[in-house]
Amino acid sequence: MLKHQFAVSPASGPIVVTGASGYIGAWIVRDCLEQGYEVRACVRDTQNPAKTEHLSQLNSKGLRGTLSLYEADLLSPGSYDEAFAGAAAVIHAGATVGFNRETPQEVYDGCFKENAHVIESVKRSGSVKRFVFTSSFAAVGHPRDEGYVFTEKDWCGDNIEAYKGRWSEEQIPLNRDIAYAMAKANTERLIYKEAAADGSFQAMAILPLHVIGPLMAANNDQPWSWQNHIKRMMQGRPYKGGRDGRMLWNCVDVRDVARAHRLCIETSKGTNASRYILSATDRSGELFTWELQSLLTSMFPGVREIGGEPMLDGAPAKTTYDAPRAYCLLARQELGLETFDLKTTLRDTVDSYCRLGLLE
Repeated sequence: MLKHQFAVSPASGPIVVTGASGYIGAWIVRDCLEQGYEVRACVRDTQNPAKTEHLSQLNSKGLRGTLSLYEADLLSPGSYDEAFAGAAAVIHAGATVGFNRETPQEVYDGCFKENAHVIESVKRSGSVKRFVFTSSFAAVGHPRDEGYVFTEKDWCGDNIEAYKGRWSEEQIPLNRDIAYAMAKANTERLIYKEAAADGSFQAMAILPLHVIGPLMAANNDQPWSWQNHIKRMMQGRPYKGGRDGRMLWNCVDVRDVARAHRLCIETSKGTNASRYILSATDRSGELFTWELQSLLTSMFPGVREIGGEPMLDGAPAKTTYDAPRAYCLLARQELGLETFDLKTTLRDTVDSYCRLGLLE
């Protein structure tokens, strides 16, 4: 089958978005509706208004496409069969887990083993041409010297000597970061292998870094999320990430992440196993916490105090490791992705928190 024969358009038939109620998933749904797609949005509970009302309301927004809700659960094999039947593409943004499960083993199982159910439903459909998986930069990053620029050719687990024995299957039950990264990478390898063996569909992956941008619903404000850290800073609270809040933010707008997923199902340039880092487009989107704190202070002069990392005499109290560096180049070249500027993303993030009454 030629590349263009895998490309999908609104005329190809319905498409499916899993994890549709989530932060990224909801924006994928909206973007696809704007382009005129018939979208089947999969959620775990169609009767939970907190998780579905913001989706149902999209049908009254005057968008070009149409939306229908389907109930499906990653934990239940075959539960996606109905939604996938006759679909032209599947965008798999669903996950039963981020870092909020109790044990590293549960993190791994939730990010890898349960995704096998989705692939089996894709194969049974006989209609899906493109499968796009929401992976993570965690599937790319690995120990490197400061300033190293990661690309889609990198995989976690590369430079294995630098892990000092921590990169192994035996470490999954012991190390949450290893479990998450290995699960995302192993899922990618699984879907590429299954797609190649099947031959009737192609699999691709989106690998976002620090995703921020406007929330569509209150349930998108998860305490472990990057957008929540922006809220904390706007509340004057210190950012409590690794290294006492000291880190390099490599920012991408959630709307750009959503658009990239849709462009993956449409592209005639990508192929099976194409993967795209979604991060800053250049150095202007990479900021240390203290630089982000300073930018927010200049953007919102009426806010008494913007939180961040510890400062001393107007400078960071401690230096920060200069990583991860990565740029959203391949997605712009192959997918034609155009991105939001950082100030617009930050302002829209804060405005959405105010609109939802979550910034107090």
